[in-house]
Amino acid sequence: MTAAGTERPLLEAAGITKAFGPVRALADGSLDLRPGEVHALVGENGAGKSTLIKVLSGVLRADAGEIRVDGGPADLSGPPAARKLGFGTVFQELSLLPWMPVAENLLIDRMPRGRAGLIRRRSLAAEAEEIFARYGIESIDPREIPDRLSLADRQVVEIVRALHRRPRVLFLDEATASLSKHQVDWLFEVIARQRAEGCCVVFTSHRWKEVEQVADRITVFRNGRKVATRASLDEGEAVMLMTGRRVGELYPPRPRAAPEAGPLLEADGLRADGVGGVSFSLRRGEVLGVGGLAGQGQRELFLALYGVRRLRDGTVAIGGRRRKIRRPADAIRARVGMALVPEDRKGEGLLLPLPIRDNLTLPILGRLSAGGLVRRTEERKLVEKLIGQLQIGGQGGASRRPSEAVDTLSGGNQQKVLLGRWLMAESEILLLYDVTRGVDVATKHDLYQLIASLAADGKGILLYSSDTDEIAHLCERVLVMREGRIAAELAGDDVGTEKIVAASVMEREEAVAGD
Repeated sequence: MTAAGTERPLLEAAGITKAFGPVRALADGSLDLRPGEVHALVGENGAGKSTLIKVLSGVLRADAGEIRVDGGPADLSGPPAARKLGFGTVFQELSLLPWMPVAENLLIDRMPRGRAGLIRRRSLAAEAEEIFARYGIESIDPREIPDRLSLADRQVVEIVRALHRRPRVLFLDEATASLSKHQVDWLFEVIARQRAEGCCVVFTSHRWKEVEQVADRITVFRNGRKVATRASLDEGEAVMLMTGRRVGELYPPRPRAAPEAGPLLEADGLRADGVGGVSFSLRRGEVLGVGGLAGQGQRELFLALYGVRRLRDGTVAIGGRRRKIRRPADAIRARVGMALVPEDRKGEGLLLPLPIRDNLTLPILGRLSAGGLVRRTEERKLVEKLIGQLQIGGQGGASRRPSEAVDTLSGGNQQKVLLGRWLMAESEILLLYDVTRGVDVATKHDLYQLIASLAADGKGILLYSSDTDEIAHLCERVLVMREGRIAAELAGDDVGTEKIVAASVMEREEAVAGD
């Protein structure tokens, strides 16, 4: 994409500040946006990017600062006022109403109405299908409810809803975090069209390749402040600006299980919805990768192992003994504990309104209790030690208090809390499903080091990531899934990004060639 023109800024924000109690989320949120440009906002989790977007979308009111649109003062008293100015937003936290059909979510403020002003419900699905078709979406049923859609499809619905309002400024806050590679390509085509029509697209992502691919200008935030705006920026300099420090090699040396390490987890002939006869073994000290194109049964496999999905056939052995895992409690209580860290940490993992302390100690309350009362002194010592170990911190690296609610933390720190819960429970088998999704580069570095450290301590780790590079650099072996089955097993020198991708698509490419 070529650089945008030099027109007068469409939107200018200067000196925006916003605090939540003692936590200052924005200290100097400054930004200028031009028509027809893609402007990337980058920074660590908690740097203030999402807070600034919420202020500019009318969701939050700034404590101080000035916002101007088309050269004049702007009224951003609420989301309706922002939409009236032509601002559309796809938030990091999905906002679809889970009990309302997709069509109604899509058209929630533009319902088709008859002469009496009544909603023409019979035409909702047809109108939604037309909107989806306009943006090349054919796989989402407008009659379905969002709860039954994948996280990626829910994100697509949010994006199309924002596009349907024909915004002048489109804020995309981590919009690619849950999308497949195919869906990311689709979104970038949409961004190119919006840009060509004069729309300004504000794009945030923790995947630097995406930022380089689409951005005309890049603004870096650190600790709630704008530190730089550049037309081009290499990743090393960006990390330095974002963190104030240089991060060494992103990936640690690949963990390797000891040759004599026996199997910790054995699956034989597992069959469930979306899983068709999967067998594998996981050794102590091993990081075993699960790769393949998105939607090939990886999520279903993890849920079946953890007892969320019912197994129709097959056996699971832990530490050499067969175990019946019908529900998550069975996995947690097995003699060798199993833990799942899901992709949707907010919807499926954490209890957001509760304190960090309660989220960390949830699985071990029985161990910390006597006579029905929690031994608070012992709990506090354990929690404070883990917060320090995992560096669960606020801006500037300050540790957060155990009593603070989890929903006040950045996404990266929330992920650390979720991982910390199972470290607290001393789980021996960790099922890590896309744990770095929506996490900044410095926190990814911390998580990679943690995964390597856990493997060195003898934990068995089953790892899926939507980023194939992560699997290639962290895993000793990789199971490539296709249509619910293991299509290939790669080990040693065969574990590389290109070979994983090739194994993911080989059969499909051969079929096309045969046609």
